[in-house]
Amino acid sequence: MRIEFLGAAGEVTGSCYLIESRGTKFLIDCGMFQGGRDAHAKNLGAVRLDPRQIAFVVLSHAHIDHSGLIPRLVALGFRGRVYCTPATAALLQIMLPDSAHVQEAEAAWQNRRRHVSGKFARADAAPLYTVNQALLSLDHLEPVDYDRPFSPQPGLEFVFRDAGHILGSAIVECTIGAAPDRHRLVVSGDLGQPDRPLMRDPARIAHADVLLIESTYGNRLHKTLEETEAELVGAISETFARGGNVVIPAFAVGRTQEVVHVLAKLVRGGRLPDLTVFVDSPMATAASATTLRFARLLDDEARSIAEWMVHNRRRFNLRFTATVRDSMAINQVTGGAVIIAASGMCNAGRILHHLSQNLPRRQSSVVITGFQAQGTLGRRLVDGAREVNLFGERVPVKARLHTIGGLSAHADQAGLLAWLTGFRKAPRRTFVVHGERQNSIEFADAIRTKLRWTDVIVPSRGDAHDIGCA
Repeated sequence: MRIEFLGAAGEVTGSCYLIESRGTKFLIDCGMFQGGRDAHAKNLGAVRLDPRQIAFVVLSHAHIDHSGLIPRLVALGFRGRVYCTPATAALLQIMLPDSAHVQEAEAAWQNRRRHVSGKFARADAAPLYTVNQALLSLDHLEPVDYDRPFSPQPGLEFVFRDAGHILGSAIVECTIGAAPDRHRLVVSGDLGQPDRPLMRDPARIAHADVLLIESTYGNRLHKTLEETEAELVGAISETFARGGNVVIPAFAVGRTQEVVHVLAKLVRGGRLPDLTVFVDSPMATAASATTLRFARLLDDEARSIAEWMVHNRRRFNLRFTATVRDSMAINQVTGGAVIIAASGMCNAGRILHHLSQNLPRRQSSVVITGFQAQGTLGRRLVDGAREVNLFGERVPVKARLHTIGGLSAHADQAGLLAWLTGFRKAPRRTFVVHGERQNSIEFADAIRTKLRWTDVIVPSRGDAHDIGCA
């Protein structure tokens, strides 16, 4: 077996692993690079071989850094199936066309700027893929339920296990060959933190010959949920006392639904007053509806909170904005509101408009609840920027910034190590991926020190490893 690390190796985006075994080439994940000036160039060069040589793709979950280059793969000639869970397939119906719309809008903006400035390039900027190409790629999706084995090719059997990260997220198990020469590759995907809102705990895996384990937060610990809730109560209460709004950048899929759940829980428990919460993201609105369709995948508390919200709309006034006019109307609300909008790393989307309105206001607060990759606006805010560029203008940062890491959908070091203890014995080889390089190195050291595993590697993008197990 040969594994080539095409992305999410020494970084957290662009998740894509090319596997070659018994003459078959396939991908696990096909994600977009996000953040940093070189992201577009990396996305253009991400598919390094003829897509017609790739037999199939297996997706761990719907987040764009894991799925976002599927339309480009198809547009370049891929003709195989894309296997994922039913919930992931439902979310991709929303997310991939939306991603294409963002690509088209970005290309159009670049072209307008070139023409206005008179700086003409040899060719106009083109999107990575179009909305039409994204829609065509959806025909390649092949939904498969958790815990149901499937075999895209003879000698290769896969099973999805619940990763507890977002709706439909999966740990990928791949069994290669038959006894007595059977070998197992396990790819963790993104693992959720145990005992967290909405999602069930990640499934435990007993055996792997080769393991790819994420390390987004592999070098740190999250605060407890109780501490996190107290931080959130404090941030909201203090902001409302000053007469401001609370702006929360959040991924439309997963994080938005989790933040809404926690806010409703705090209102129900009397820890926050009655709230008006705006969810200003068409994709988040659609993803929330999809979450309700797959409520069976949520934990018991999540279903209880959802029922409470239905019967207590006055106490928890949740408003989903549909149109641009609805979004702009939020600007008239100068205080006492919670505004949740995408994108989660403040790279694009309606969150930029709310930041432009609220960052210059000392009364308001911005609450960061998720990982902010290097090169993103969210990361600059977390790192203490006093001024940022929004829509071509310099905007002062006077609002208070709160970073609340305990709501992360990723397991921390303790959660990751606890998940690894589910293996009956150490895999023959473990690759630490999906983390900024220092995070991955420190987590690899923790695995060696605390679990006594010996063959632990931190690969770099472009590395290839031949493994003599198939």
